[in-house]
Amino acid sequence: MATPEIKKYWQNFVDGEWCDGATNERIVVENPATGEMLAEVARAMPADVDRAVAAARRRFNARTLIDMRPMARGALLLEIAAQMRAMAEEIALAECLDNGKTLAAGKNEAMAASRYFSYYGGATDKIEGRMIPLGAGYVDYTVPAPYGVSVQIVPWNFPLQIAARSVACALATGNTVVLKSPELSPLSCYFIAEACKRAGVPDGAVNVLCGYGHDTGAAMVSHKDVDHIVFTGSLKTGQFILRAAAERIIPCVMELGGKSAGIVFPDADLDQVAASTAIGIFTNAGQVCSAASRLVVHRSRHDEVVAKIAAKARALSIGPGIDGKDLGPLISGAQRDKVEAMCLAAQQEGAEAVTGGRRVDGLPGYFMQPTVFTGVKPDMTMAREEVFGPVLTVQVYDDPDEAIALANGTDYGLCAGVYTKDLRQAHWAADRLVAGQVFVNEWFAGGIETPFGGTKRSGYGREKGQEALLSYVQTKNVGIRIDGSGGGRPGG
Repeated sequence: MATPEIKKYWQNFVDGEWCDGATNERIVVENPATGEMLAEVARAMPADVDRAVAAARRRFNARTLIDMRPMARGALLLEIAAQMRAMAEEIALAECLDNGKTLAAGKNEAMAASRYFSYYGGATDKIEGRMIPLGAGYVDYTVPAPYGVSVQIVPWNFPLQIAARSVACALATGNTVVLKSPELSPLSCYFIAEACKRAGVPDGAVNVLCGYGHDTGAAMVSHKDVDHIVFTGSLKTGQFILRAAAERIIPCVMELGGKSAGIVFPDADLDQVAASTAIGIFTNAGQVCSAASRLVVHRSRHDEVVAKIAAKARALSIGPGIDGKDLGPLISGAQRDKVEAMCLAAQQEGAEAVTGGRRVDGLPGYFMQPTVFTGVKPDMTMAREEVFGPVLTVQVYDDPDEAIALANGTDYGLCAGVYTKDLRQAHWAADRLVAGQVFVNEWFAGGIETPFGGTKRSGYGREKGQEALLSYVQTKNVGIRIDGSGGGRPGG
């Protein structure tokens, strides 16, 4: 089918206005399903970062959001949510063409982004401090105070949804924002700016830039006027950001990826295992930080589990998201090449590709076959490192303690899964798995309401749910001596 038209040039959003970058340079955005140029975006440079941070600082110092009645701030977020819903079809097309998602998945992204603003819009008047009793003559209380200017850097796999969850939290708690959209798939983030503009968000409260990590991103995280950093992305980039933040003692929320394992106990429903794992690893062509990238299966059920999942992989239709295919492209040629190279290396180390393991021939764009590996040993690179593609590894265990050790045996600890009909066994395993989130009998069991974040090298801090709000405020204590005596009955 013919590719629908989309706007060919997108600007940055600073201090309530759409604008070009300081150098008038542009970044070319490709359609990963074709490898062809889709659009251009204004390239932000460090000078643009200075301008955006200054706008956010002015707005924060003016106390516009802080002094607003919490319910009024909530109403503002609810209006942003409504504007996001109104633009859902446009967002879906942008997500499809610059990210490779299906139109249906793109619309789901738009609706999820809207729900974040609705959810946190309902939380603004429930962010409370507490009274602390100090005896007669004193009043002491705590205030959840915003940090100030929050810099937020989002990845290319789910840019809109990840941006929405952090921008919504920041606004709900009275912070202002400078958001960097990913240069590979930046288009959907601009709709957050547009929704904020239409909703009447004060100028400077939300700013959106697109630039490269080595200059724009580096300028953002090292800026002297930034108070708070939120990052989702690779471990290597996260380590760079943390070093920059440490220089100025800046608090961070870090979500740095995973190598998540699901344990299949002998009593598990294998049809449920296969269906859930296929969703967990092949959604968005495996480009999901919380993907079900490893399966740890009891030896007695190994062959049957592998056969069921391999059959699901082979049944997937592959092609452009705009055509409604099950499995879309990887984000870029470089990412496709990396995934294929890891698959070839795994086979050289002794793993067997039951299905897949190669790029897709005969299609333009950056497609990779859905892949299932068996014979994977714990020390293999494929078992330890994040692939970020549609690649599942299957490992075998003989007793429950071995299963736990295999599941916990990487540097990551983002998610984990348990498949069993035995509730006691599920609780036993969930208690021993080192992960920020454990799914039982359904991968991705959870939602906007449930806290999400990692342990170990998967990062720290939490996004989503009520707990995320704690990552955007700091506790201020106010102690008041209310008479001159330091306690007791006041004088007449």
